[in-house]
Amino acid sequence: MTDIRVLVVEDEPLLAEAHAAYTERVRGFVVVGVAHTARAAMAALRAGGGSDVDLVLLDFRLPDLHGLDVCRALRAAGSSVDVLAVTSARDLAVVRTAVSLGVTHYLLKPFTFAAFRDKLERYADYRAQALADGEVAAQHDVDRMFATLRGTAGHSLPKGLDAQTLNRVRAALADGTGPQAGLSATEVSAATGISRVTARRYLEYLVTIDRAVRSPRYGTPGRPEVEYRPR
Repeated sequence: MTDIRVLVVEDEPLLAEAHAAYTERVRGFVVVGVAHTARAAMAALRAGGGSDVDLVLLDFRLPDLHGLDVCRALRAAGSSVDVLAVTSARDLAVVRTAVSLGVTHYLLKPFTFAAFRDKLERYADYRAQALADGEVAAQHDVDRMFATLRGTAGHSLPKGLDAQTLNRVRAALADGTGPQAGLSATEVSAATGISRVTARRYLEYLVTIDRAVRSPRYGTPGRPEVEYRPR
């Protein structure tokens, strides 16, 4: 999978540096620029027609323009770049306007790295589904996309499974380069840092919801090993 390219927009240099460092710690994301003003952010997004940025981490309280005005300018210019608001603005009117302008997530300052990572991983999961070829098969596919984006997908997980670990397992499968173009539970365990038994539980769950396929891997001593590939 191609890394998701991120532009960090934050007027406080130390916070901008921290947000960029946080982003680089999340697998599948890469920071392609940092801007401290709305003007600098718009210039960065105009460069290359905006195609060099997939996601903007946008502070709303910028010195030269409010973040919502940046969103309005982007949409008026026809930009479809996704925006994740990273702000201390708690006014409900601001939140409602952000939603109407297509802001995908709204993260209140201060926040932990775990909360930040969860937002990015949910966005990555949504993006992978949204950019797939073809059409959705049924209503539940659309529901799953919206649930992933809005952070409600984890509520329907079986007991003992959590959304963050599931996203890590899915990312490992998507990046997998096993000998048969698939990964075993042991290989997923090594890639994610979870136990082999736990990895197998998540992999089997992905099979049951039709997000992965399982097949025997031949050519190894003893019984064939089971490998998994993303659907």
